[in-house]
Amino acid sequence: AFWRMPCRTRSGLARIDPLVSNGTISQHVHAIHGSSGFSIDASFDELIAGSCTSCQVTQDKSSYWTPALYFQDASGQISLVDQVGGMLAYYLLYPNAGNTSLSAFPANFHMIAGNTNYRNFSYPVPDIQKSLWYEAPYNTQTFLEQAALGFNCLNYGKTPEGSLYRHFMPDKAYLDANCVDGIRLELMFPSCWDGQSFDIKDQKEHVAYPSQVMTGECPSGFPIRLPSLFYETIWNTYAFAGKSGQFLLSNGDPTGCGYHGDFMMGWDPTFLQDAVDQCTNPSGQIEDCPLFHIQAEDSNCSIDLPSALVSENVLGPMGSLPGNVPIVSGPGPASGATAGSPVTGAPPAPSSPAGPIPIPTLSYSAGKSLASTDTYIPGGIFAVSIPSTADMTTTSTPIA
Repeated sequence: AFWRMPCRTRSGLARIDPLVSNGTISQHVHAIHGSSGFSIDASFDELIAGSCTSCQVTQDKSSYWTPALYFQDASGQISLVDQVGGMLAYYLLYPNAGNTSLSAFPANFHMIAGNTNYRNFSYPVPDIQKSLWYEAPYNTQTFLEQAALGFNCLNYGKTPEGSLYRHFMPDKAYLDANCVDGIRLELMFPSCWDGQSFDIKDQKEHVAYPSQVMTGECPSGFPIRLPSLFYETIWNTYAFAGKSGQFLLSNGDPTGCGYHGDFMMGWDPTFLQDAVDQCTNPSGQIEDCPLFHIQAEDSNCSIDLPSALVSENVLGPMGSLPGNVPIVSGPGPASGATAGSPVTGAPPAPSSPAGPIPIPTLSYSAGKSLASTDTYIPGGIFAVSIPSTADMTTTSTPIA
């Protein structure tokens, strides 16, 4: 059982991150979706009080954000890659073994998935079979956090790849040759909660991944199972086919290993618990839940930018990433991200893209489709079937 929340348009594109850089300008640009109440110091109450949301269910005033994707050409000039169709946020309802119920996110809940400083994936490629994930080093949160990233090569003329199949960004030559419909960036969030109180400083400590990232057993000390939150965002990388250069996340990461995302809960907790309990149609369509009030797909909603960011160029072309974020290719981690500041004066001269990036390769592999009657399996994840920006990313058919 699940539902997928379409957020058809961004509510913002800016260096704002109230979880990591509360009250200040953040280090790098984020593609922001959800409540108009989002800001550099947003709180649960402010999200709830937002006048609108860029997501289709009006009761959802949550905020969802991830790094934006850029392209750096051979001369060093950097431009934003077009985002296709907004984003989808899946609410996957996987209870703990022996249980039939889940706990909704509580008021003031927030969490981060991924690590902005990672620049290397050092585990086997492709993944070993999940039956071995109960053994070291795969039974660690470090591995599960990296296995929760997906970079799905989109070609709607072929059977789709499975979600979370590839945990790093394919290089540009591979993207040009194979991914004619762009790339889908995927992110699975932890779904096991320790049940303890938390404040804005608690970004990850209060949550953990189950043993198989999306499904499996919660680790000791994290007994409460929450909805499994899964982000999908498509970027039109093929628009740059044939052009020399490299793709970069806005945090200066050309490998993809530092992809990450943030979530701030913005539902009325009682309403969300009702939705978790009742919106269990296997279609995953929000229209199949009578509790949801659905607004028009073309509804727009924007956040208010702080004055320091109103005039910042986040689209390009430009000689550096917004915030003058350094490009770090790895394999060692990037230095710790710190709060940013408004950029003043002329940007630095463009620098040419770095040499080959030390990331592994992983060829196309089709996901396995289930029989039409198999609409749900534990651990099932989802695959693209049609090039529709209206539906944006996926069908509701799980794959193995």
